[in-house]
Amino acid sequence: MPIHSNVVDGRTVYTVLVTTRINGKQVNRKRRNISSIAHAKRIELELKMELVRRKEQPYLCTWLEWQKRCLEKMRLQYNESTVINYKSNFEKWVNPVLGDMYIDEIKPSDIHSLIYDSIQGVSLVSRHGVLKRIKRVFAIAVEDGIIARNPATGIRVKVPESPQLVLNRTEIDKLLLEAKKRNHRYYSHWAMAILTGLRKGELIALVDTDIDLDNKVLSITKSWGRIDGLGPTKNSTNRYVPISAELEKLLRELKAEAVFRDGQLLEQHHDWLYGDAAKVLKDFCKEIGITRIKFHDLRATFITQMLLKGVPLAKVMKIVGHSTIKTTMRYLRLIADDTQGATEALGISLPATEEKGKVVSIFS
Repeated sequence: MPIHSNVVDGRTVYTVLVTTRINGKQVNRKRRNISSIAHAKRIELELKMELVRRKEQPYLCTWLEWQKRCLEKMRLQYNESTVINYKSNFEKWVNPVLGDMYIDEIKPSDIHSLIYDSIQGVSLVSRHGVLKRIKRVFAIAVEDGIIARNPATGIRVKVPESPQLVLNRTEIDKLLLEAKKRNHRYYSHWAMAILTGLRKGELIALVDTDIDLDNKVLSITKSWGRIDGLGPTKNSTNRYVPISAELEKLLRELKAEAVFRDGQLLEQHHDWLYGDAAKVLKDFCKEIGITRIKFHDLRATFITQMLLKGVPLAKVMKIVGHSTIKTTMRYLRLIADDTQGATEALGISLPATEEKGKVVSIFS
């Protein structure tokens, strides 16, 4: 019998279990704690009709089944670290809530409840990350024609924008001068980042054969990550960075030293490879009295300096490897940090104002 009864706390409750086979696989639908036999019979009919619909549409699957398929697809397109992040997010937060639901039954309200009610004790940034991954999995279902619309599309998590720090020109000069004077082990790493705008993984992957001094370009074709090792760049596209006169001097030095490092341009310190490079830079900046930036902020510093010099947005975008112009435009607001006080160089003074026999400066 699909309807079973039992007594809980002196009252009779009913459980409905309906079973069928779809594509050779047994599929069960169950509802518990139903208060009356009449309601249980209505539930039984609904579940039977649902399973009939599933038989007629065997391509439909549960969230748990679909996200597994998507993760396998992603392994062909993304780095393994990306797939691991998706998988851990889903296993921890999403699968326990949406796992048994068919993907065409999942409503925006289900996802909203998951993001804002079920996920507890995490930041808005983490919630935003979970939602972003859910949206991507549903987007694949829409692209494949499995469902008609993405139920997560209209849901938003407003994340406060984290402050982006950059060095101004004076601070750049001080950082490099002090690092050079002290023969700091990271001098070359910081100088390369400031002169090229490369990401840390791209700097780690650089070898002497990436340098073309004849054509004055640096080839960026690969990146390194702790999980994936050596692989493609972040956007899986190759690009070239023009070699300036100052960069050429540095590259010639590094190229000469690379023969002792199997061709690698930069020395591979342990903290450089495994996550402490940001702390080293912040501590050094504090020591010499400049803005305490992280390593990735050197890339932002390069971008803002390029924009300050009047390099077109589209060209900056191409050099630094942004996938959209919108990403590059975010750095425009940081230019004000570098230009603060620049108009003092005009040296223009307004005439003093006379008042009651006294000369009074209008700026006092």
